[in-house]
Amino acid sequence: HPVKELSRVLKLYRAYKHMDEGDLAMEHSDMETALKEYDSALEMFPKNLEMKFWTAVTLANNQMITKALELFKEVFDYDKNWRTLAEKIAEKRFVKCIKRGVRKNLIFIILYAFFNIVID
Repeated sequence: HPVKELSRVLKLYRAYKHMDEGDLAMEHSDMETALKEYDSALEMFPKNLEMKFWTAVTLANNQMITKALELFKEVFDYDKNWRTLAEKIAEKRFVKCIKRGVRKNLIFIILYAFFNIVID
């Protein structure tokens, strides 16, 4: 039914609008607003792996490791192709690797736990 499909597409548009607003909030260092926007998108489409994945990347980039790991695990368990993308992102240093202290160790834990990458 065309009306039903149009409704679905409009809902998807609105969910991605929330993701975009979250990204914009991150650009302004407003983590609280960003997380609210990402959560709104995920509430609309709780099974959307792309939204979960990019939310996890944002969380990892901001040292919110526990929540990031939960989302990464959900995504990777459902579709292994996302693991390949994550490996490529990690290689390009999209996921920030802080050079000092615990933060550095946490990103190494993520890389090892999900990608079996060991960095000396």
